[in-house]
Amino acid sequence: MDSPHGAAVKAEDFGLKGPRGWVFRGIGIDAEPGSLIAVEGPSGSGRTCLLLALTGRMKPTEGHAEVARHRLPKKMAAVRRIAALGPVPGVNDLDPALTVAEQLREGALLQRRYEGPVRALLRPRGERRTSTAARIETALAAAGLDLASLPKGPRTSVRDLERLESVRLSVAIALLGSPRLLALDDLDLKLSDAERAEAWDLLRSLTARGTTVLAVCSEAPADAVVLRTVAAPAPAGAPAPRPPDSTITGGALEADAKDTDARDDTADATGAAATTGSADTKDADTNDADTNDADTNDADTNDADTKGDEDALAETGRA
Repeated sequence: MDSPHGAAVKAEDFGLKGPRGWVFRGIGIDAEPGSLIAVEGPSGSGRTCLLLALTGRMKPTEGHAEVARHRLPKKMAAVRRIAALGPVPGVNDLDPALTVAEQLREGALLQRRYEGPVRALLRPRGERRTSTAARIETALAAAGLDLASLPKGPRTSVRDLERLESVRLSVAIALLGSPRLLALDDLDLKLSDAERAEAWDLLRSLTARGTTVLAVCSEAPADAVVLRTVAAPAPAGAPAPRPPDSTITGGALEADAKDTDARDDTADATGAAATTGSADTKDADTNDADTNDADTNDADTNDADTKGDEDALAETGRA
């Protein structure tokens, strides 16, 4: 009998330290392939950072972990190749300006160009269209997302999706690459009790197919392998905690990075406004013309690349 497709996840004294102290520490786990792993803890206790560290996206500072025998932190790149992120707010958010069909097509294109084998790019266009359509159909079925049930079918805007529908769409996109480990953040955020039960049933169905699933939540189900994180005490002399509306989920390390980015963005926006106010009107018109020419050229260049995937969706009745 073949071994499960999923990845075994092991960790011993796994920890990560940020500028304000330990984000998480002393994590231990030994989960078999195809396990449902739940990271349980309050917001701000390092749950997101632990998820990113176990999927090779964040480098730990203490202990070690293994994902499908790839040892962390040494083999982070190898772990990233077999671990996919479902919904992780602030990391891989869906684009609200796209339709569901466009979001799926974008995910398929990115997976094919950056994660798929190079030889796949050399196949005839018709074969690539057929393969893309089949992968999208399979991923949607596994995620339990029926496009026909959406208000406007595949042309439904991503911004109009319900929370559980958004989760299913993110999971479908992640499954396009057939990952051995699937990770999701804040699974039970803004879900009713009934919707939360549906979400966990979805994850159980994925583990039944062999995929290992790692999900961050506030309350883990009884049948999951549970990792618990706790909020680290503030170091002596530390400033007063932020008010609740500015708390950053995922730990102190992520909070520091986002605060720095926000200050930089504010400074850049102020400088840009001052520059725009003093710009000559004639220069602005010239720049607009140059931009339009560049956009036209880009559209001509990219049209051939994207048409094949649009035809694939049309053939399956999803575009």
